[in-house]
Amino acid sequence: CDAFREGDDNAATEELAALRAGAARAAALGLEVHAGHGIDYDTVGAISAIPEVVELNIGHFLIGEAVFVGLSPAIARMRELMDTARPAEPMA
Repeated sequence: CDAFREGDDNAATEELAALRAGAARAAALGLEVHAGHGIDYDTVGAISAIPEVVELNIGHFLIGEAVFVGLSPAIARMRELMDTARPAEPMA
């Protein structure tokens, strides 16, 4: 997230690839994958798109954003970005 915000596209791409590989490995070992710390509106899409990620720890960002826009709008925008990155799977 820091590399993305700093405009270092190469580092951001490398870090995202490392996160994807780590998440895949963790899931293969039977671990539940969570992500957080630094995720915001601009970075949540890339992290949400990692299929092994089952939980995002984004409360700190949302509360900070809620100071400016209100809690409901902050949550609604984050939910929309998450859903766009990884649409809900159809029910069986």
